[in-house]
Amino acid sequence: MRADPAGATDTAPQVRLVLVTVFLVYLAQMILNPIIAPLSREIGLREWQVGLMISTAALTMVLTSQAWGRRSLSWGRKPVLVTALVIGTVATAAFALLALLGTRGLLGGATLFALMVLTRGLGVGLAVAAVAPTAQAYIADVTPTEAERVRGMAAFGATQGMSMVAGAAIGGLLAAFGLLVPVTVVPLVLLVGTVVVLLRLRPEQRHELVPSPPRIKVSDARVWPFLLVGFGMFTALGFIQVVTGFLVQDRLGLDARSTGVVTGLSLLGAGIGMVLAQGVVVPRSGWHPRVLLRVGSLVALMAFALLLPDLGTAGLLVALTGIGFGLGIAMPGYSAGPSLLMSKEEQGGMAGLLGATTALTFVVAPTAATVLYTVDPSSPLLVATTVMLAVVVFVLTHPRFRRSLATESAGTQTPVP
Repeated sequence: MRADPAGATDTAPQVRLVLVTVFLVYLAQMILNPIIAPLSREIGLREWQVGLMISTAALTMVLTSQAWGRRSLSWGRKPVLVTALVIGTVATAAFALLALLGTRGLLGGATLFALMVLTRGLGVGLAVAAVAPTAQAYIADVTPTEAERVRGMAAFGATQGMSMVAGAAIGGLLAAFGLLVPVTVVPLVLLVGTVVVLLRLRPEQRHELVPSPPRIKVSDARVWPFLLVGFGMFTALGFIQVVTGFLVQDRLGLDARSTGVVTGLSLLGAGIGMVLAQGVVVPRSGWHPRVLLRVGSLVALMAFALLLPDLGTAGLLVALTGIGFGLGIAMPGYSAGPSLLMSKEEQGGMAGLLGATTALTFVVAPTAATVLYTVDPSSPLLVATTVMLAVVVFVLTHPRFRRSLATESAGTQTPVP
């Protein structure tokens, strides 16, 4: 890592602290994932209501991600991250209380559902929306070359992957003691993160801040091909992620507690695949972002297709691990590619736009997937595979992904047909 603009402090410890924050926020989110499906059935929610809850969080991220990314440049990293962690802690603590009331029969129906949407949807969505673009904008600021940028974004992705591994393992293991146990742990994790950031993260000096960071338009010729690819990849993932718990329970005929454990193991496989890709393969490959997108999308497509037949527990584990591995290769290309074409002042807006694009896929995908699942359990799997196929065709044929990013100057628009 290079030195800070002030020249006094190396950025590496600060990057690690920012990545620790990313890890804790995504860990909290992933601890909940293995138990959302069985918990929803325990308290009387329908599949589509779970999808709508997740879609609400995604819509919140779409509407606020770029604003958070720009605020990370104008306010500084520390105020944004502390605000996000406090919001997340309060929201998940309220969600845990609602889950307790729901399982005890003290609250239910439309009231319980609306309050869960408010906490798990709006509250958690606001927290995640702030953390990712703040971290990505900072990494972009301290990695001036293409190779460093790819490695930095891979480190960000590997951190997300490690949180998936730890979150799935912790969520699955804690579910064995009862579905309310992991729900109770989540706000404690975020509270720890809040204390760490308050005590350890160094605030920027005033001269390091950007008073009025510009907005980045979706139509910007430098970035829209990357955004389209990211939209496709995460739409495919969104169709799978939300129905995994239902798929495990229905294909394998498990009870609620066993479903939480097996779903946790399945998501653990996806996290391991992502960590291997971004922690080992991407840093050692030296591939350009366009190559990462091509290779990763092809691997992911094969893994999505493997979910179509019912191959039992082993088939689910292999397919989800392959999806994590393929998307883990592609994601640093998706995030590093457009950021290499941006100026320093544009990095916050760009990181926020990437986050908003990713979140946009989860506005429609979870609800659509759960609705389709109630009609035919195989239909969301088929949709996901078809979307991933379209992504592969696009990255293999579009001119943007045949062009070296290193030849294009940052901060200048290069029209691409």
